[in-house]
Amino acid sequence: MDKQSSEKTQTKKQLSQVVAAKDLKVSTKDLSVSLAVFSNWIRSLLQNWRQGTVACKGRSDVSRTGKKPWKQKGTGKARAGSYRSPLWRGGGVTFGPQKRTRTLKTSKKVKQKVLGGLLAKFLEEKRIHVLDWLPAGDRPNTAEMNSLLKKAGLLGGKIVFFLPSDDFLLRSSCANIPSVNVLFFDQANAYDLANSANWVYLNRDSDAFKNMVLRWI
Repeated sequence: MDKQSSEKTQTKKQLSQVVAAKDLKVSTKDLSVSLAVFSNWIRSLLQNWRQGTVACKGRSDVSRTGKKPWKQKGTGKARAGSYRSPLWRGGGVTFGPQKRTRTLKTSKKVKQKVLGGLLAKFLEEKRIHVLDWLPAGDRPNTAEMNSLLKKAGLLGGKIVFFLPSDDFLLRSSCANIPSVNVLFFDQANAYDLANSANWVYLNRDSDAFKNMVLRWI
């Protein structure tokens, strides 16, 4: 086994041990992620999230008569062929924006490397937190969730809260807290994870969190 493979195996082993620990206090070596690799995925995400729905009507789309405004010669006026001309009020727009979708692709290997680097960084800085929460009833309770986060000292910055896709109660309880960004365990991406101060998940979802992060290393 070469040196690079050995280091990768050792790093994976360390991260596995850290993820398995409940308190997540074990430090780990930061994975090397170049700025270019990270920024390329961010650019791809922002580009792919654009809806591209803005559009305007050209001269072929405007609903106006096709009659020639006046005869070609003899009036002393400049020639005019259509009321739909962009030179006329109510006419079409020249070179206006049109609906289009542009997509950029990022390889799985790049995503894995970036997510692994972010995981190592947040573990090193102890910014991953596990909370215990048992709702008092079967209805969403934003005040209770806000109190829990405040007690844990996590309301000072942006939070990524991981939860299962079928946990509607927790999702609704966090919906009106401005600093909380709820992500399902299959929605992890570089933009949301890097643009946060802390990652949070519930103790009851520890297995789902471990299975998610072990795919990154």
